[in-house]
Amino acid sequence: MLRPVVVGLDGSRESLAAADWAAREALRRGLPLRLVHAYEGLAPDASDLPELEAPRFWARRILRDAMDRVNERYPQVYLSADQIARPAAEALVQAGAQAELLVLGSRAFSGFGGFMAGSVALAAVARATGPVVLVRADWTPEDEHVPDAGGRPSVHEQYRDVAVGVDISHPSEQVLEFAFAGAASRNAPLRAVHAWQPPYALGAPAPDAGDPARRTAGQALTAMLDPWREKFPTVRVREVVENGRPARQVVDSAKDAGLLVVGRKTRPARLGAHTGPVAHAVMHHARCPVVIIPHG
Repeated sequence: MLRPVVVGLDGSRESLAAADWAAREALRRGLPLRLVHAYEGLAPDASDLPELEAPRFWARRILRDAMDRVNERYPQVYLSADQIARPAAEALVQAGAQAELLVLGSRAFSGFGGFMAGSVALAAVARATGPVVLVRADWTPEDEHVPDAGGRPSVHEQYRDVAVGVDISHPSEQVLEFAFAGAASRNAPLRAVHAWQPPYALGAPAPDAGDPARRTAGQALTAMLDPWREKFPTVRVREVVENGRPARQVVDSAKDAGLLVVGRKTRPARLGAHTGPVAHAVMHHARCPVVIIPHG
C-alpha cells in the first residue's frame, strides 16, 4: 500500500499553500494525498456541549474548503481527508509516522527579520520520525521555476535548484537520497552545500579556494556525493563549499532555490525536543519550502 503525502490544515493561508505544494508533490511521486485537521473538540464524549457547535462547524469547514480547493486545482490527485480528535502536534506527528512525508504551513515574516515557524510546526518537526516540509503562505507554483526570458514568473520554465545542506562529519543517507530523488523528479539541478569553520585565529582573513583545509573539505564532499551521482545519473550536481557557520551559509546558499533539504540529528527522549542550529535557522529564515529529515 502506498504511503500518502500528509498535509496538516488549520484554515490559515500557510496551510492552504502547504496543501497546494503537497498536492503537486503527490502528483510528482505518484502518491495519494491525505488532508488532516486536528481538533480536540471533536471528542464523542463532548458531543452534547452546545458551546462546541460553532468550533465544530469551523473545523468541518476548514477540511471541506481545503478538499474543494485541491479537487479544483489538482483533480488528478487521489485525495482523502480526516478530522482527528487530538491535540494538533500529537495528531500530526502520528499522521506523519504513517506517511511518506508530512507537509505543514509556516508563518510569514516576523518583526525580527525572519519567519515564524509556529508552535505546532516546531513541535511536529522536533518529534517527527520522518521528513517534514514547511511551506510559506506566499509560495506559488511559479516560484518553483526560474523566470522566463523576460524575467516573468512562469510554470513552463525549468525548476529551480534543489539545495541540500551536507555535513561531511555526520553524513545522512536519508538526507542525500531525498535531495537527489527530489532533484530527479523535477529534472532540476542539485546544489550540495557544505559549510566549514577552519581553526583560524579570531580576526584572521578567511581562507581562499587554495587553502589545503578547504580543498580537503571539498574532496570529502565530492567523495560523499559520488555514489549518489551514480545512482541518479541524470541529476546535475553543483558543489558549494563555504567558510562560515553552517546555519547561516546554508540559508544564504539557498536564497534562490526551489527546495531546501537539511537533516536534524535525533536525540534521546530524555534530552527533550531538539531541532539543531541548521534546522532551526532554515525553519525561520529560508523562503523556499524546507524539508527537515531526522536521522541518527
